Amino acid sequence: MNRYPLWKYLLIVFTVVLALVYTLPNFYGVTPAIQISTNRQSLSVNDDTQKQVEHALQQAKITHGGMFFAGGSLKVRVSDADKISARDAIDAALGEGYIVAQNQISNSPEWLGKINANPMFLGLDLRGGVHFTMQVDMKAALDKTLDRYAGDIRRELRKLKIRTGSVQKSGNSLTVPFQDEADLKTAFPELQKLLEGVTLAAEGNRLTLTLPDALLQQIRSDAVKQNINTLHNRVNELGTAEPVIQQAGADRIVVQLPGMTDTAKAKDIIGRTATLEVRMVSEDPALLQQAQAGNVPEGYEMLSGGSGADQYTLLVSKQVELTGDNINAAQAGFDQHEKPAVNINLDSAGASIFADLTAANKNKIMAMVLIDQGKSEIVTAPRINEPITGGRVQITGNFSTAETHDVSLLLRAGSLAAPMEIVEERTIGPSLGAENIKKGIDSTVWGFAAVAVFMVFYYRLFGVFSTIALSANLLFLFAILSALQATLTLPGIAAMALTLGMAIDSNVLINERIREELRNGQKPQIAIKEGYDHAWDTILDSNLTSLIAGIALLVFGSGPVRGFAIVHCLGILTSIYSSVVVSRALVNLWYGRRRKLKKLSIGVSYPPVLDREIPTADTERK
Repeated sequence: MNRYPLWKYLLIVFTVVLALVYTLPNFYGVTPAIQISTNRQSLSVNDDTQKQVEHALQQAKITHGGMFFAGGSLKVRVSDADKISARDAIDAALGEGYIVAQNQISNSPEWLGKINANPMFLGLDLRGGVHFTMQVDMKAALDKTLDRYAGDIRRELRKLKIRTGSVQKSGNSLTVPFQDEADLKTAFPELQKLLEGVTLAAEGNRLTLTLPDALLQQIRSDAVKQNINTLHNRVNELGTAEPVIQQAGADRIVVQLPGMTDTAKAKDIIGRTATLEVRMVSEDPALLQQAQAGNVPEGYEMLSGGSGADQYTLLVSKQVELTGDNINAAQAGFDQHEKPAVNINLDSAGASIFADLTAANKNKIMAMVLIDQGKSEIVTAPRINEPITGGRVQITGNFSTAETHDVSLLLRAGSLAAPMEIVEERTIGPSLGAENIKKGIDSTVWGFAAVAVFMVFYYRLFGVFSTIALSANLLFLFAILSALQATLTLPGIAAMALTLGMAIDSNVLINERIREELRNGQKPQIAIKEGYDHAWDTILDSNLTSLIAGIALLVFGSGPVRGFAIVHCLGILTSIYSSVVVSRALVNLWYGRRRKLKKLSIGVSYPPVLDREIPTADTERK
């Protein structure tokens, strides 16, 4: 009756051992490390990179504790005293294109890493760092889009030699007044071909362009995505590993930098404006010879581009022909010969300038220069084959597919798609993070101890079974969070403490139900079976309602609320398994093989109801 088959016991033992293995890395602690990665697809972190790093550390006389590849990056163990000097030495040796950041790696044995058993990440509130919530100016993004459409309309009407009044902007629409209806009828089909995705309506001699809801949503989404990409590139320069940059709501971006406590530096990097400029390149032999001799001609400067063996230097004019503010989009693609290329979309002003520039400089080299923090670098320098009109530019050259992705990313990340305002700013010091960890662990441990003492005192041996099941529940929860590489935050620790109470509640229901069956005169073995069977429905209902609330927090919440919800939902699932399956296995193992069981160690005992005399009506009258 109360016996599990052997396979069930083996399954429970397997899950407990597996959970123990994946929980172990959290107890080994962490050590400082330097993480080397790259955000360019044309570069890779490989054995050659490892040799360069080893040589750089030898030159700087820095001893490392080993290095290994993980997740596409190279990690080098160093001492806490050498982490800053090691980062600087490696950064200087590798040069541009590589991200060298301080990090922390687990001290767990290598065999645990081979089975992907890694510790949980610590969130900002446990590790320390800075937190920003930034709001994207969606009106500016919308205005920029409308200005682009207005420029496209004016340029197309100039081609058709049709004169109009001033284009008026109102909300999410544009109004174009024509001189007469005949001009409007002539221009309407051409504008429909040019302006895909918008709604055009003609009324009298006025044309109205309206952005539909789907396109408005796309504009907002693209603005946030482009700003996130830009922030990623900027944050990488802060020297912090594992930054959190994610969308929070329709128009907000959360930036969390664990380990970064210099708020001024973080705000400077995040808020700065990178500039992309289009300039012409001089191929005059006399000027080149003068520049190479160290005497750069007036109005020019020597700039470099590319990397490694493909690095080159050009004599670039200081006169700016076009800026990155006129670039609306840049995507990797292919040209008509199926060779990798970069496709750029310019706004109306940029399209007009670019058309005039390429027409006047056919067969000359044009350089796109990225200026960031006072440093100028050539992103690409194509030769102009023919005049480029229409605002759609395709850059071709000796590109690989990976390089086109890098170039398009740099072009997009040159500036923000829309301005942003910091609406929330928090700083958490490392000492406060360590204090949060200690308080969180203490609260969980003391809560567990209090619950365990109560259960053992009140339910005796069944209380011991419940305490063991509660321990298994925490073990399963830690293992799942570690296996998922979840980020543990202070609300997550609070959710663990709540999970303890919810998990033990299920065992209280089971134990009280067994007591009730004993009071009703059931034999001990039957009381155990009926107690677990009858309590199951109540346990399922109560946990299911809590799970629904947790899922709602997970779907609609963000930040700390979402971290709480993840641990809360996982804790409900593990508590059901531990409180019902694991505790039942312990009870069955202890009591299941006793045929003549007369008593259960479950606290206060009650005489069976059937042993009492039930009074009748006659005895009451007497």
